[in-house]
Amino acid sequence: MVSAKLKPGDWVIYRKQKVSSSPGPRAKNTTPASKGETYSYVVEKYWVVDELLESGELRIRTRRGKQHIVQPDDPRLRKAKWWHRLLRGDRFRAVEESTTSETKQH
Repeated sequence: MVSAKLKPGDWVIYRKQKVSSSPGPRAKNTTPASKGETYSYVVEKYWVVDELLESGELRIRTRRGKQHIVQPDDPRLRKAKWWHRLLRGDRFRAVEESTTSETKQH
């Protein structure tokens, strides 16, 4: 179970399912719709655990300050490995910086 290993401040990767007519460069597992007008794909989101809720759920913060409530056993959620921290650290730091700047504004 992922939640036992996660605590506030931990870096996580969430694989978000999306649909659009033009997937971006970070799109993975791209599949065309049956009529070919749109594509279904997955994008890895680099988020930070904000809080462990009493219900056992996780409050996750995005780079733009949005918050999502995620089940700890969600198969799309995983803790960032050392190589993610090395290669994508800038994305996680952007989330942390948005949290810090938001706190300073209040």
